[in-house]
Amino acid sequence: MKPVFLKNKISSRLVNGHPWIYANEVNHLDGSIQGGEIVEVFTNDKKFLGKGFINPQSQILVRLLTRDRSEKIDADFFARKIKQARDYKSRIGYTENCRVVFGEADYLPGLIIDKFNDYLVVQTLALGIDVWKPAIVSALEDIFKPRGIYERNDVPVRELEGMEQQKGFLSAPFETNIIITENDLRFHVDLENGQKTGYFLDQQDNRRELKNIVRGAEVLEVFCYTGTFSAHAAHYGARKVLGIDISENAVMQARKNAQLNGLQEICNFEAMNAFDLLKTWAKETKQFDVVILDPPAFTKSRGNIDKAVAGYNEINLRAFKLIRKGGFLVTASCTNLVSPELFLQIIDSAARDAKRSLRLVTFQTQSSDHPIIHGIENTQYLKFLIVEVQ
Repeated sequence: MKPVFLKNKISSRLVNGHPWIYANEVNHLDGSIQGGEIVEVFTNDKKFLGKGFINPQSQILVRLLTRDRSEKIDADFFARKIKQARDYKSRIGYTENCRVVFGEADYLPGLIIDKFNDYLVVQTLALGIDVWKPAIVSALEDIFKPRGIYERNDVPVRELEGMEQQKGFLSAPFETNIIITENDLRFHVDLENGQKTGYFLDQQDNRRELKNIVRGAEVLEVFCYTGTFSAHAAHYGARKVLGIDISENAVMQARKNAQLNGLQEICNFEAMNAFDLLKTWAKETKQFDVVILDPPAFTKSRGNIDKAVAGYNEINLRAFKLIRKGGFLVTASCTNLVSPELFLQIIDSAARDAKRSLRLVTFQTQSSDHPIIHGIENTQYLKFLIVEVQ
């Protein structure tokens, strides 16, 4: 196992448990290095720091898997870690549909495993994890006895690791359009072509927060995707729900989900451009009791953070203008590049511009099957806010 020596002064981030080691933090390597192999990492004065996988093509040169020098990195290691992640999620109440492995937060950097009923979806987003994919699949077969496993590695981040995008079956082929149950509602999930791994599990707890604010309400969901918030609103007693999304395919799926739950008389979905529509409706003084905003990430790089802030400010400003006095704004941001503090500042700024005052109902993050480890910033990414609007 080849050694990697860090520079003389190492980051407190590494000392405090962060698993990433950047190329500019390394002093030298002993021997030629092949991408994906396991290495031992030492401080400059040769104190052992941890073991992990290395990729010279990545800005994140090493991702640590263990700080225990006696722990062997092999197929049993990955099986053990996956079992530990599964057991933790079960202890906190997630069994049927959940993120079984959430990368760094479950001590397996670069690995995502989502469970939908008896099906699993896998993403291997780092070269060092991708090398172990056969062992990971074998462990999943043994631990879960799933009806099927699907690979959703059709994500650009793999190219930063020198890997191709790909997707397909990691088990015998199966029907990838399935139905799951969430909060007593049923939803179609397209494991092959749906966003991310097929469904946004990270909002499953937050969707229940609509229960007490939508009774008898006229609700607008913007960026509705497949209509999961809309269906929850109708299920919890909304009088009328309109969901809009720019994607015709998403709108079709949203209609199918409403029909699946017998909510088609309450829910209506239209394919429209949210920014244009909200601007027009604000001029027409159209009003709703509840407006829900769950937009895609407006940026995936720090270089575009100012544009993202402007985008979040604009869409929330337009939403405020559509809410009746005493109504509610439900709003979210799914990029870790916008901190919780910055997100709240954006909402306050938009409210001031709209001349509205706010009262906090709840401010949450992603569901707990997506654990947060403080000090590992990419594990906390979702912000979910409900405010009363006066």
